[in-house]
Amino acid sequence: MTDANLPAEDAALTAAAADIEAAGHSGGDPFHRRVVIARTTLCVGFLGAWQVAVSAGLIDPLWISSPFLVAKELWELSVTGELLSDVWMTVSEALIAFVVSSSLGIISGLLLSRSPFWDEVMAPIIVALNSLPRIALAPLIILWFGVGVVAKVVTAFTLVYFILLVNTLGGAKNVDNDIMTIAQLMGASKRDLLWKVILPSALPWIFAGLSIALTYSLLGVIVAEILASNQGLGYLIASSAGNFDTAGVFAALVVLVAIAWLFSTAMRKIEARLLRWKPSMSSA
Repeated sequence: MTDANLPAEDAALTAAAADIEAAGHSGGDPFHRRVVIARTTLCVGFLGAWQVAVSAGLIDPLWISSPFLVAKELWELSVTGELLSDVWMTVSEALIAFVVSSSLGIISGLLLSRSPFWDEVMAPIIVALNSLPRIALAPLIILWFGVGVVAKVVTAFTLVYFILLVNTLGGAKNVDNDIMTIAQLMGASKRDLLWKVILPSALPWIFAGLSIALTYSLLGVIVAEILASNQGLGYLIASSAGNFDTAGVFAALVVLVAIAWLFSTAMRKIEARLLRWKPSMSSA
């Protein structure tokens, strides 16, 4: 075999690997099909059993409603436009809280990782602040910041900031010492070490925190809306519960589940794109 044939063979191997990977992610994968079928069966079976139990009079719909009543409530809320405005308010607040708190958490983690002295000073303080019950703090936050957007963002901030701070700090501390030593021997500056060694090595830790933080930002906003708000999905849950409208509560919960799923899916796709060099461990 001549050296001239090597590039062609490498290209063929690369194309074959790409085809295998594409086939693994396509709907033609038998394992993926079985997973989708199993998920669909579980969901349809649960909803069917729920509806049958209510229709047969085994369970009072006053307490748990029914899939039909929930779907009817979702339709009515959509037609009036109330659902769209509540979703927009909750999602926008959650995204603002996520961006602000994640950015500050990542920056704080990277800075602390570069200063062992301040890391040691702040460690017990971070642990103490992170152990505070956020739900108990929510009424105080509303008292301090009112019932507007700021209070909801701050409530979510108290949940998300520490997740990213701890994850980023942990990832930055676990950089391979051999890689750091080699980079320093090659003349890398502190800035080069941060951007070309520490940050890329910490990215898996950071994305693990971001995946959790995106959901927690949504939860923080919902808690604040339930306690004091006149708009948003949390307000819809609170007002429906106050009127014993279980269909309205479940309708809001269904929308929240859908939003959380979309957030999670988007984050997984972003992570897969930015961490192409890292072997994927995610399930179908």
